[in-house]
Amino acid sequence: MFSSPDRDLAVDFITGRRPTEGLFAEARRLRDEGKGRTITYSRKVFVPLTTLCRDTCTYCTFANPPGAGGEYLTPEDVMTIVTAGESHGCTEALFTLGDKPEDRWPQATEFLERHGATSTIDYVRMLTERVNTETSLFPHANPGLMDDDVQAALRPSNPSMGLMLENISPRLMEPGMPHHNCPDKDPELRVATIEASGRQRVPFTSGVLVGIGETPDEVVDSLFALAELQSRHGSIQEVIVQNFRAKADTRMRRDAEPTVQYFARVVAVARWIFGPEMNLQVPPNLTEDFGVYLDAGINDWGGVSPLTIDWVNPEAPWPNLDKLDRVTQEQGFTLQPRLPVYPEFIDEHWIDQGLLPKVRSAVGGEGYARLSMMEESNG
Repeated sequence: MFSSPDRDLAVDFITGRRPTEGLFAEARRLRDEGKGRTITYSRKVFVPLTTLCRDTCTYCTFANPPGAGGEYLTPEDVMTIVTAGESHGCTEALFTLGDKPEDRWPQATEFLERHGATSTIDYVRMLTERVNTETSLFPHANPGLMDDDVQAALRPSNPSMGLMLENISPRLMEPGMPHHNCPDKDPELRVATIEASGRQRVPFTSGVLVGIGETPDEVVDSLFALAELQSRHGSIQEVIVQNFRAKADTRMRRDAEPTVQYFARVVAVARWIFGPEMNLQVPPNLTEDFGVYLDAGINDWGGVSPLTIDWVNPEAPWPNLDKLDRVTQEQGFTLQPRLPVYPEFIDEHWIDQGLLPKVRSAVGGEGYARLSMMEESNG
């Protein structure tokens, strides 16, 4: 049954039309084969560089208009966050921001001009270069759509970058759907960004968002699309499977969230599709009993901060790192801190030659973040 992933069978598993005991056992077997009994996480600070955006996703609470929370962080703001993270033993500065806000808001253009940036992407470059040069942290940029030139410009200061595919179906861009009037959510353009990461040799994070109005078939098609991109380009270092959480101040505030049982089946199917080598992540702050996903084949908890909130899901606090460790150990695993770039991508091919010495000095022999950095933490 599990010799090779099958689309129709995957849909049957997700919908519960087929018994899933064998699926979960296979997901665990594949994870153990490829990753052993080690579960990783990245100790990070969240840098919401700008909460302005040109898109209008109906589930998003991150983006806001000017005067209602939509703004840029100044360079001083960014460095304050990052240096505080440094004192807490963090190794990642996650730069998350709205897409091309200067195309919609004149206030964005005015801010960028005052700070000597030609665009929001140029501002990302300026700030990630400063963080990389002046601190021990490693930037991980999630600035939206990125062509080859953008990724080439960010690569010297970012050992990894990311963009969620979310879903491969263009149907979600139709009127009444969550990505209507969101030009940056066009799946073709998101696929093009992932393809560019392969050409530019950028370790890349992507994934799917489950529960925003897609069908089970569209979930499976999205997972297979990412698997096909990985087979052609090899740059996807991790796949995030993220569950939708309804937020009070959005148009989807009354939409049903995926159940834990349904979502766990999606996670197990993802492991089956991607096989033993892919790093598979579920955010631990979006499910109360997050340990259930260890049974579905994950090997990573993603970025967890001892200092900053999850700006994308501000209603969902990160689990305490002691709790994360306890839940992981109770199921027979060892928790290891990692950099925003995974160990298997730390080499001359994937990391800019000017950045590689800093990356290598921050990891031990197996490529995980040095424990001494954690022991020096105040967190």
